Amino acid sequence: MSVRARLRRLRRLKPEWISDPKVWRTEILAGLVVGLALIPEAISFSIIAGVDPALGLFASFTMAVTIAVVGGRRAMISAATGAVALVIAPLSREHGVGHLVAAVILAGVFQVVLGALGVARLMQFIPRSVMVGFVNSLSILVFMAQVPEMRDVPWAVYPLIAGGLALMVFFPRITTAVPAPLVSIAALTLITVAAGIAVPTVGDKGALPSSLPVPGLPDVPFTWETLATVAPYAFAVALVGLMESLMTAKLVDDITDTRSNKTRESVGQGIANIVTGFFGGMGGCAMIGQTMINVKVSGARTRLSTFMAGVFLMVLCIVFGPVVSEIPMGALVAVMIMVSVATFDWHSVAPRTLRRMPAGETVVMLVTVVCVVATHNLAVGVVTGCLCAMAVFAKRVARQAEVASVTDPDGTRVVHRVSGALFFASAGDFVGRFDYAGDPERVVIDLSAAHVWDATSVAALDTVTAKYAQRGKTVEIVGLNGPSAHLHGRLSGELPVG
Repeated sequence: MSVRARLRRLRRLKPEWISDPKVWRTEILAGLVVGLALIPEAISFSIIAGVDPALGLFASFTMAVTIAVVGGRRAMISAATGAVALVIAPLSREHGVGHLVAAVILAGVFQVVLGALGVARLMQFIPRSVMVGFVNSLSILVFMAQVPEMRDVPWAVYPLIAGGLALMVFFPRITTAVPAPLVSIAALTLITVAAGIAVPTVGDKGALPSSLPVPGLPDVPFTWETLATVAPYAFAVALVGLMESLMTAKLVDDITDTRSNKTRESVGQGIANIVTGFFGGMGGCAMIGQTMINVKVSGARTRLSTFMAGVFLMVLCIVFGPVVSEIPMGALVAVMIMVSVATFDWHSVAPRTLRRMPAGETVVMLVTVVCVVATHNLAVGVVTGCLCAMAVFAKRVARQAEVASVTDPDGTRVVHRVSGALFFASAGDFVGRFDYAGDPERVVIDLSAAHVWDATSVAALDTVTAKYAQRGKTVEIVGLNGPSAHLHGRLSGELPVG
């Protein structure tokens, strides 16, 4: 291939945004805003995990930079998270930081394996009502996380928060060239420093690191006992991290009207955690709050914003640590409150929506929200919501199984026409729909408008046949479609009947 042909090929592979200065400005400023917002969050999550704040900051840096390259969802932010901190905290308390780091690396390995096995495809089984509950519960958690920053604080914190919110609401009406959250943070910091207002600052959360993380192996004995200790925590981190990341990726897909590679995202999360572990970080996954700042508030759409968020985080800590330490927490609280309001699906709780929405859908959404908020565990809420949705769906479909009976004029034969889905939820009621004693000697069960889904349904048909046989009556089953006939032919007569 000639040099000119190679250059043409490289130009085709180059993303369009690389040559667009407006996109560069948007992505870089978005990364700066997210980098600022990550600092107090990472420190707080480090405290939850019981480790030095530097481990949370290092994790946020390595996660963001790595996932920007290997992830499957552009513009999504991955960093140290509260979900991972809660799971990993007991291991850190009982066995120390070395075991925590080893668990993070192993969790990354699990995520790579699960991603390669196609765990991302399970996302298609998550109903919309659970997704809405997931979004609303995360919005509530983001707001609740700000409440401690508004308790027992100097009175000046409250006007700062109000001023920050006002800036973010009205500044975009003047210009959108600079993200409103960045303007709000800068303005409030200048006011508090210039006026000498004593309010809680980022520096009060913990000391910022003064150097880059250094790669190394976890300080643990490489034995089977160590593996047995860290493996359960690692697997839990892998599952929680993947679930939160994939749900957040799906949310960003909906916001940006674009599709992402969920399998690549799953593997990418694993790679990012492996890298994070070798650099001594506490591990992490996608962050809904910072992702909303990046995508919804700042308008970022590319990997550059994610990469710059991680870079700015370390630059701000190492180079501008004294300046960053002076940022009032009230400014960041205002940003997160705005994110919380913007993230919540207000349409889902509007009276008009609630009147039109099936009651079961609303119940599933509320169950998801309550479980997530009560446990502060997204995995528990999503799994519980999915189970509730399955129960609602099964109950709804079970009601659609109907039996219409027509007796021949001469009274020698009855045809029972079955319609709907026959499965475990409808099979029990199905057996009671027949008049075993009153029907004539010839019974036809017509399943041309029905579908047999499982072994329970086959057993129910065998039970109906047996009950008629006990009374000396013959049963003919007709109209089975291909899959139903295959299942019935394979299992009929092989299952115990009631």
